[in-house]
Amino acid sequence: MRLTLQKNTPFSEFPLTSGVDLLITWEALARFSPKRERSSPPSVRLKGAPVDKKYGDKIIEEAKLERFENRTKHRDYKVDFTCPEFTCLCPRSGFPDFATISISYFPDDWCVELKSLKLYINKFRDDRVFHEDVTNRILDDLVELLDPKKIQVVADFNVRGNIHTVISAEHKKEGCDL
Repeated sequence: MRLTLQKNTPFSEFPLTSGVDLLITWEALARFSPKRERSSPPSVRLKGAPVDKKYGDKIIEEAKLERFENRTKHRDYKVDFTCPEFTCLCPRSGFPDFATISISYFPDDWCVELKSLKLYINKFRDDRVFHEDVTNRILDDLVELLDPKKIQVVADFNVRGNIHTVISAEHKKEGCDL
């Protein structure tokens, strides 16, 4: 549903039932501002109405971890990743949580493809998840995908409420002495 605002129309005159939320974008307000005469009024949409997704939203939504074959199996080596822009939502408050995710692993047969890891990490931005759960979910997903010799995931969350949280989780193949 799209509503059109006329100049000088008070909000009380909108033909909406009580309890309906309106979202008016800043861009729409700027276009409707009396300082800047424009021919088109601001666009208004009902809260919860479908929004056109941008291409980045679609790519992140469809992201899946991918792997490629380890081409250097004759040697043990360590791969380290740092993801400094991790975000998720607190399941209790809905406020965003920010963290640096560090992943270290010794590959066996498989390595993780970096772009897929980036998109996978970005998928958490709208998830309501506890710090401990997200750290272990990332570890579990990487273990399932790669079956590495050894892997560690460290989630270093920004301070919230005067508490700094760091979660570490690791997995090691049976018989691995790394």
